Order: sequence, then structure tokens, then C-alpha cells
Amino acid sequence: MNSSISKQIGKWLLAAALCLLAALPARAEESVAYGSVGGPSAALWPLLIAQTKGLFTASGVKVEVIYAPSSAAVQQQLAAGSMQMGDGGLNDPIRAIYEGAPIALVRLEGQVPPYALNGKPQIKSIKELRGKTIMIGGAKDITLTYLKAMLEPNGLKDGDYDLTYAGSTIARFSALQSGAVDAAMLFPPFNFHAAAAGFSDLGLVYEYMKLPFLGMVANRPWALQHKQALAEFLDAYGKAVAWYEDPKNRAEAAKILVDASHQTQADTEQSYDFYRKIGFFEPKGEISRKKIQGVIDTLKSEFTRPFSVDQMFLPGDPHVVD
Repeated sequence: MNSSISKQIGKWLLAAALCLLAALPARAEESVAYGSVGGPSAALWPLLIAQTKGLFTASGVKVEVIYAPSSAAVQQQLAAGSMQMGDGGLNDPIRAIYEGAPIALVRLEGQVPPYALNGKPQIKSIKELRGKTIMIGGAKDITLTYLKAMLEPNGLKDGDYDLTYAGSTIARFSALQSGAVDAAMLFPPFNFHAAAAGFSDLGLVYEYMKLPFLGMVANRPWALQHKQALAEFLDAYGKAVAWYEDPKNRAEAAKILVDASHQTQADTEQSYDFYRKIGFFEPKGEISRKKIQGVIDTLKSEFTRPFSVDQMFLPGDPHVVD
């Protein structure tokens, strides 16, 4: 065959192939309802970055954040399938999975606890909380685990203090401000607000306990049926964590959270510095069996039957490491 004819046929075939590709419908953007607690906060920083910087959109995922009053409520909605993904203090998904909820841990978010315990100005030490009222997230919230980790080394045990509950840090800060409670477990930047307003800084949880705090959870049937969407979500989230960790993005990262939460730029930059100092966000997307087992061990008195750490994960999840 004449070489010029061969070249012409080649061009026609290439043009035809390109036309066929152009005619194929683009893969539909996957919608993900993501549950979290209370409202926009520093714990959601990478997710807010991924939304604002278009990382989810570039990965073919459309994310809607839905706020619930507590971490336990998020797990309930995940189990029911009304949300596809969400987060929570690790106590709650562990309990839910133990009870048979069809959910799975798919990423660690907060690898250390960021909470502080703040008290009324006249309370200068944890020991002075004997007989006082302390506000935490809930009767089975992870903040109870953290509170006991702080109180017990200081000689306080169950019954030495009263507990009251509010699922969000904002509500706990308001209760402390109003004088309704003597101390409260607070999340940045509200612990900074409390200290600036004259409330006592009674210590940071991570000085007592370094177990992981926050986990990203998925509805198990959805995750198994939408593996590509889950992978794309996690990839975009991981890129957002890397972007956040670059110090040159400090001011822009702060602005993203300010725009979402309406906190001040100064407070938010202080939170940024604190989170990076304690290494809050897990950077690699790895889920350590050993670390999750450590959290499970804090709840073992509640369990009446064997519970394996591997029940927490999707089968064959490559992100799970020893």
C-alpha cells in the first residue's frame, strides 16, 4: 500500500477514535454526604481545604457536610445509610462496630488529642476540681476517656466530681463563660479564648495521653459498592493534609477556616500553630492497628464478648498497617 495512503488512513482512524472518546459520557460526579459534629471547626480543616481548593471536584467527588449534635449521632446516621461518610471521636465508631453497626474506619484524622481542660479563674489545679461540675461531650464520649486520663493521676476518681454534657465545644465554652459549670473540656481555639478571658488552663490532654482522637468512618455497604469514590475522596483529603502542612500556606489555610467558622484570623492562626506543633493531622493515610487497639483497650470494661481490632476496617484495606 502506498505510504501516503497508509498515513491518510492512520489519520482517519485516529480522528474516528477521538470522536468516539468525545462522544462517551463523562463519569458522573459522585455525591458524598459527610457527617460531623456541631459546625465547622479546626478538626475539619483538611476537608474544608479540599472543598475550597477544588480538590474534591478534581477527583470527581461532590461533598456535602452535614452537622449533627454529637459524634454518636453521626455514627447512627452512618449506620442507617443517610450519610455515606463522617467522622467521630474513636470511642463512638468502636462502640457502634462492636454492636454490629455496618460502618468501617477508613482513615485516621486526628492522631493525638487536641483538647484542653479549662476552669473557672479561682480553680488553679486539677485537684481543686473535687466536688465541682465538669462539662464534657457525653456520657460515653471520648472526652470522658480524656478527662479520666487527666483526673486519675491527680487523685480524683468517679464520684469525686459531677459531670454534665454538651456535644459541641461551642456549647461547653458557653456554659463555662456563663458560670453554669466549673470546668469544661475545650477544643482550639476555644481553650485560647478561655485562657485570654481569665479562665484557668488546667492542662492539655496530649500531655497525659497520646492515643488517636478522631477517625473518618464510612457506611460499609456504600464503601464496598463505591470503592472508586471512596479512593478519590481519600486521595483528595490526603492532598489537602499535605497542603495544610506546608508552612507557606499558613495564612490561606487560616482564612479558609475563618470563612467557614467566622472565627478571627488571629485565633485561627494560633490554632494552626498549635495543631502543627502537636502533629494533629495524620499525614500518610495509614491506620495503625496498634493505635486503634490502644483505644479499644480503654473501653474493654464495657465489652462482654471478644472484639477484634480488624472488625474496625474494610476487608483488605491497604491503608491498615501494624
